[in-house]
Parts: sequence; structure tokens; C-alpha cells
Amino acid sequence: MPASNVLFITVDQWRGDCLSAGGHPVVRTPNLDALAARGVRFANHWSVTAPCGPSRASLLTGRYLMNHRSVHNGTPLDDGIDNLARVARAAGFDPTLFGYTDTTVDVRRVADPDDPRLRDYEGVLPGFRVGTLLTGGRLDPWLRWLERHGIDVPADPERLFDGIADYPGADDRAPSWAPGPVPAALTETAFLTEEVCRWLDRRGGDGWFAHVSYLRPHPPYRAPEGYHDRYDPDDGEPFRRLDDRDEETSVHRLHAAAVHITGCDPDEAVARQVRATYWGNMAEVDDRIGELLAHLDALGATDDTLIVLTSDHGDQMGDHWLVQKLGWWDESFHVPLIVVDPRPDADATRGTVVDAFTESVDVMPTICEWIGAEVPVAVDGRSLGPFLHDGAAPADWRDAAHWQWDFGDPDEHLAEDVYGLTMEECRLDVIRTATEKYVRFGDGSSLYFDLASDPYGLRDLATDPATAGAQLALAGDLLTWRQRHDDRTLTGHLVTPNGLVVRRDARR
Repeated sequence: MPASNVLFITVDQWRGDCLSAGGHPVVRTPNLDALAARGVRFANHWSVTAPCGPSRASLLTGRYLMNHRSVHNGTPLDDGIDNLARVARAAGFDPTLFGYTDTTVDVRRVADPDDPRLRDYEGVLPGFRVGTLLTGGRLDPWLRWLERHGIDVPADPERLFDGIADYPGADDRAPSWAPGPVPAALTETAFLTEEVCRWLDRRGGDGWFAHVSYLRPHPPYRAPEGYHDRYDPDDGEPFRRLDDRDEETSVHRLHAAAVHITGCDPDEAVARQVRATYWGNMAEVDDRIGELLAHLDALGATDDTLIVLTSDHGDQMGDHWLVQKLGWWDESFHVPLIVVDPRPDADATRGTVVDAFTESVDVMPTICEWIGAEVPVAVDGRSLGPFLHDGAAPADWRDAAHWQWDFGDPDEHLAEDVYGLTMEECRLDVIRTATEKYVRFGDGSSLYFDLASDPYGLRDLATDPATAGAQLALAGDLLTWRQRHDDRTLTGHLVTPNGLVVRRDARR
């Protein structure tokens, strides 16, 4: 039985620049700041894909989208792919899930066409024991808890996220300002925190592994009373976008179509209120995480627990005239990462900030290394251990972030009907350095942004002859990255007359 614990926390749709420890001009996250002071904050951390299902598949398998190929919410995840839960279980832990993983079952393993798993993408990653399953479509544990606390649960639970009718002052505010009818002490965020704390009380001792997956600040953009007006919508920086929406969205057919699917409200006041409500949701989650960490302290388990906190992806939140998560935009893929290694040999790095490029695929090998488990050979990421113990990046560490996004839709045929592309052409790869971003689409088109002069990527320079050399170099780097990360599950194995030869290459 392992002698130490793992607390792996994910928050959903949390932008990497929304931490007060990172210098955000408005958002305050005192509990995440305190956590960062106890460990290492990775300020340049990136999700390798979106939305929820694909991003969590990458996070929990350590593989890029091109290798696990669960490209949409609802795309099956190959059951043959190893994952963090299975590795932890083989290492002697009983990995327990609180929340969700948005894993779609491998349909080849389902014989019954009436199996309910074939109608639900919010399944559980194989290897996890379910402590409390709480997804956007499975709120029953929380709803029953609300009833026990005297809350009248409507027939349609979605009404719990409506604003309170006739709430004082709401008539003078944008629609997302009014709080929801569930008090802050009884939200699904509060419920999940209580469930984890009760489980920890029952555990007693070391050797546990908990994956706590909070639903918020994911939409609906509705905060409980006390958080709904935490932030003034007039505060904050201007949106990162051109003043002329049509001018900005004309850069590529994807942007032109997306603004009509996941576009933000063109009314500035309405868009600012949605952003302020999003920040209010963050404040609530920060408070609940603070309660969870305080409970861990009270149990005396903090000094024996690896704590990892991150998000699956970000949110456009009005930038580039969009909401939700998509495309090539930094706002959708830059996410927080905080790692607290309790061991004494990590004392020298406590409170430090890492500016090197790190990616969501690095989380799995980091945890594997910490629990003493072998990292599966097919994992694309690398352990962040050197940053935690040595305080410096290895000499061969990456100098760019990479992400991929698939925007085809086999159900509603958006590829053909909206984008004018085949489903196979509806994909993009991004390489982002400190000063440049290059985007390559499946139809052969590309975008290029000079981030040194245009940090928010508002002006595409792909057709500027002066950038041709830079684009060619980045295209070559992108090709090399893909070649180096082709699936290698069995490529290091060789059957010879003298028996099986297995080689593992440490560089990824």
C-alpha cells in the first residue's frame, strides 16, 4: 500500500490569466494564491486541446489529441489506451473520482445496442472508483442533497441556474447579474467539497488518491448570491479584440462561422457582465477549494499529500468576440497549473513561478513519477519533477506550446454545411512560441501572428511576404513535433532471434 496521498483537482473552463497571483488586475483568488505559495506555479501552462472530453482525455492519458483521437465530446476513447487511473491502481492506490471525466465508452466494447452508455458522453474513465459522480447531465446526487436541505427542486433542474425572478436591482442590470435561487452554501460546488471532505474523514491514514473535478466556472454563467455582484462589470481590461467584429472575423472561415455559434453578446455591457459573473464563479470555487485544503490540514494529511490543481481549458470570455473554448486563441488554451510536492527536497522551490512552456500532457507523467509508477511509453508529456526539485528546466525542454482542435461534426454536418470543408479538413494544429504563433488547418490554409508586436493575435500576417521565412520555419517545427510524437506504443519493441528487445527513449 502506498505511504502517501494524491489530491488531483481540476476546475472547468478556468483561464490561466485569471489568478491574482499571476497579476490579474481584478480577479482575487486568495486560496489558490496560498496554494501556489506552498508549491510551484506554472505560469506558461497550456491545454493541448478542447473541449471538455478531449482535453480531459489528454490530461488523463498524457497523449496529444492526434494520438488518443477522442476529438469531441462523444467521441469514444480507445479502451486500450493506458491512463492515470489505471496506472495509479496498478501502483497500489484506489483512485476515486469526485465529479466527472467526460469519457465516452469505447463502443467496440459494448455489445448491447440499448446500453445507456451509447447515449451519454459523460462516462467515467476506466480505472476510477466513483466516489460521487456529478456531471452536467447527472446532477441527481446534488439534487437529492438540496431536497434534504429543504430546497424545492424543479422538474427541470436547469431552472436552478436561472436568475431569481424580480431580484432587487436586476431590472437595471444585464441578464447574467441576478443570482441563482440556490444559496452559496448549497451549490453543486459546495456539495462536491462536502462529499470529498466526508470521504477523507472516512479514509484515515495514507495511501489515498482523489481526483476532484469541479464543474465551475463552466457555464451556465450564473453565480450564487454573494458572488453574483462580487465584481463590477465596468472593471477589468478592454476585451482583446478589434473594434470592428466583421474585420476580425474575416481572417478565416472558422472565425466567421464561430461568431454566430459561440459568439459573445455584441452589447458591451452585457458581455462585461457575463465576464464579471464568470469571475464571481471563480471566487466561489476558490473559496470551496480553500475549505477543502483547510480540511486536509485539519486531518494532518497535508505534509503527506501531492496536490495538483489545473483546468481542462479556458474560456474566450468576450475576447475575439467569442465565448466558450475553441480555435487557435490563447484564451481557450492557457490554463493554470499549481503543483505542491510535500517532500523536503522540494522546499527550495516553494513559491516559485515557472515561465517555461508546459502542457497538460505533462501532468500524468508528473504524478506517475511521484507515486513511483512507470510512465507508459506512449505518453507524450514529460514529468515536471525537475522544476519542482531543481528549479530549472532540463536543457532539452520544449520552447513552444502545441495544441490541436477538431471542429468537424459527424452528427450535424457542420463541416460541410457551415465551413464548406470535409470533416477530415476540420482540424487545426498550433505552435506557439514566446513571440510567434502559427496555425495550420486541415485544408492547407494557415495563419501567422507576430506576438511580439501583436500579443493578442489580432492581425494575421500569413500573406505578408516578409513573414514567409518565419512561417516556413514554424511549419517545419510543427512537422517535426508531429513526427516525434507519432504513437509509439509498440515501436520500441523488436522481436529478434535472441528474444524481445525493448527500448525506451527518455526524450519526448
